[in-house]
Order: sequence, then C-alpha cells, then structure tokens
Amino acid sequence: MDRLWGQAREELQKIVGADSFSTWIEPLRLTGVEDGTATIACPTRFLSDWVSRHYSDDILKVLDRMGGPVQRLSFQTRSQTARQAAAPAVKRPAPRPAGEEELAAPLDSRFTFENFVVGKPNELAHAAARRVAEGGPVTFNPLFLYGGVGLGKTHLMHAIAREIQVRQPEARVLYLSAEQFMYRFVQALRDRTVMDFKELFRTVSVLMVDDVQFIAGKDSTQEEFFHTFNTLVDQGKQIVISADRAPGEIKDMEERIKSRLQCGLVVDLHPTDYELRLGILQSKTDSFRAQYPGLQIAPGVLEFLAHRITSNVRVLEGALQRLFAFASLMGREITLDMTQECLADILRANDRKVSIEEIQRKVAEHYNIRLADMIGPKRVRTVARPRQIAMYLSKQMTSRSLPEIGRRFGGRDHTTIMHGVRKIEELRGSDRSLAEDIDLLRRLLEA
Repeated sequence: MDRLWGQAREELQKIVGADSFSTWIEPLRLTGVEDGTATIACPTRFLSDWVSRHYSDDILKVLDRMGGPVQRLSFQTRSQTARQAAAPAVKRPAPRPAGEEELAAPLDSRFTFENFVVGKPNELAHAAARRVAEGGPVTFNPLFLYGGVGLGKTHLMHAIAREIQVRQPEARVLYLSAEQFMYRFVQALRDRTVMDFKELFRTVSVLMVDDVQFIAGKDSTQEEFFHTFNTLVDQGKQIVISADRAPGEIKDMEERIKSRLQCGLVVDLHPTDYELRLGILQSKTDSFRAQYPGLQIAPGVLEFLAHRITSNVRVLEGALQRLFAFASLMGREITLDMTQECLADILRANDRKVSIEEIQRKVAEHYNIRLADMIGPKRVRTVARPRQIAMYLSKQMTSRSLPEIGRRFGGRDHTTIMHGVRKIEELRGSDRSLAEDIDLLRRLLEA
C-alpha cells in the first residue's frame, strides 16, 4: 500500500504543482483499497473537505491507473473515534454553495504569522490580526488594515485566513478581492442568481475583502456590499478589510460605508524603518540558507540593503532574491561589490532625488496653471493654493532649507514658506480633496 501511494504521490505532485502538493496532498495517507473504494486518512476535517472538493478527480485517475479499478474515495480523519466513520464516498467533489469554489482567492502558503517580521511600523496591525485569528468573541468588527504597496496587508490577510482554518476547521472563511466581489455580483445580476449570491456571502463565518477601494464609485456593488456587511456584523461574524488608504480618504465611497468601516478597528501599516527592513532581510536570508546551506554573505551586505532600499518590502525582497539567484548560479559569495553591481538599477531608482523645480512643474501641470505664475507675484486663490502645495511638497520631499525653498519661489522670505507649509498641513486634515491631490502628486513624483 505504501509503495502504491508513493508512486501516486509522485504523479500527483506533477499534476497539482509543488506548492499545492505540500499543502494539501502530502499530509494524506492511503490506508486501503477495497471493492473499488480507496480509503484515505487526513489529519483534519477541513483538509479532507478541501481535498474532496478540489483533488478527488486527480487522485481517482492516478490510483485507477496505478493500482487497478478505483471508482470512489472515502476520507477518514485521524481524530475520529475507533469506529473511524468515513466521510461519504464520492465520485465527484462534495457540493458547496454555488460559486464559492471559483470565488475564493487562493491563499499563499508563504504568508503566515510565523514568517511575518514584526517591527514598530506594523506591530499594532500584527497584534490585531493575531487577535482576530484566535477566534472567540468579536472584540472589534471590522478589522480594517490600510497602507501603501508592499507593507504587509495581504500577508496579514492570508495569515489570518490560514490560522482560522487551522484553529476552527469547521469555519467557512471566504477571502477574495473587492474586484472578485464586484465581478461575481455583476455575474449574478446577469444570470439572475442574486439570491444565490446573497446566500453565499451571508452564510460565511469570516469574510475577508482585499483592496476594498476598488468598489468605490460602483453604486450597485457598494449597495450589495453595504447590506452584506450589515448582515454579517448583526450575526456576529468577523469581517476583515484591507485598502490602500484610510476609510475616510477613499474617494467616491458612499458615506454610510465609510462610517461602517470606521466603526471597528482601523490600523495603519506605516512605511518600514531601518530596523524592520533589516529584520526582514535577516529572516529571508535564514530561510534561503535552509535550502542552500552553502550560501555565503559578506558582513555588511544586509545592512547596506536596509539603508539603501527604502521604497517598499516587495522591492527589498525582490532585490535579495536576485542576489541569491545570482550567487547560487555563479557559485560566488555575496559581497558588497557584487551587490552594487547586481542591483545597480534598483539602487539607482532608490537614489532618485526629487528637485524643487520638478515639484513646481508637476503641481503646475496638475492644477493647469503656468509655471511662471507659480513663482510670480500673483495672489489669486487659483494660483496661491497650488503654490502653497508646491511649497509643502518641497519641504517634505527635499532636504532644502526654508530660505533656499523661498529663493526658488521667486525670492520669497522663509516665513512665507513656513506659513504656506503650515496652511497645507492644517487643510490636509479637513479638506479630503486636497489631501488626495497631495497623495497623488507625491506618488507621481516618487514614480
């Protein structure tokens, strides 16, 4: 039996891929084949249900080809009592609510709490995610995670979903993007299956929606999301949401949805600091060394990368991965010289400095005013406000002093620059449109 299952496992790994195999097939054991029924032992009920739904056909085909006529599978959990009551024998995956199989986004096996590096910028988000994943009474609902690209939102979302599945195998966790939510809702409208759609979403134990800003401006989708949100909260079901900005800053999102999203715990994942970046690099290096024990990294390389690559974690991890690949292919030690040579393009991009002149041009283009007016004496509101925004960005994004910034703005006094900066700082908190303009301009200048 072990020989048969060993051969079947090799075939299944080729069919489903290494990641899916290690997650779903490797924990299984073939315990017997009798009267055309193969009995498979699983560690948990959740695992047996998932394999039954997603991989039954593949397992049947492989066993039938290798071990004789096998028409059915019977799954048993190892934690069952002595009678080992088998799950119902199936020829096809067990039924699930209409559309759920295609709807749920796959979880990345790399994104767990164990390999999430915690530092000051993300410690609150990590603690909140852990609390939700532990289950029990809902203490804050929803949990809303927001931050820029590559700061760990998706990692935490996947980690929560996986932890809940391990702790509560019977729980129905639905993780998907806002785009998938909208697509399925539109499809339900077209196919006249809206009631099935409502039933699918409103019977889950935990609903997790990534990048919720995507549904902003889509009126019908927002309406359905609002009612789904209310129903689940009223039932005490946990909701976890992520976005690239705070609820109140999402343009074209209905006010009632913003209000609902803000009624739970809203957590900002701040940009990484040096210590967190270094911790991430050290963690990734340890993981890679486990696979390639011969890997050698000269002292100071990781510290150099943590100092120089500050844009986001994805760029940082991508740079490290490139170094690992180069070193393993060439059989060389990762030195500081090799790092600078191999990552020259990434390092140049992170060294890019924004000039005051560039800020002035970009702001003038955005507000459709002449560059000459921005640095000239005009004080009309349509020119004065963009000028103050340019002053604010010059102070935030360059290392220039206030007197030097003043000279670049037509020889203005440093107190004028200070007044403009303070004015924009005050308005950012109350003028949502202005805050969005500033964020957009900052992204354009950093691109």
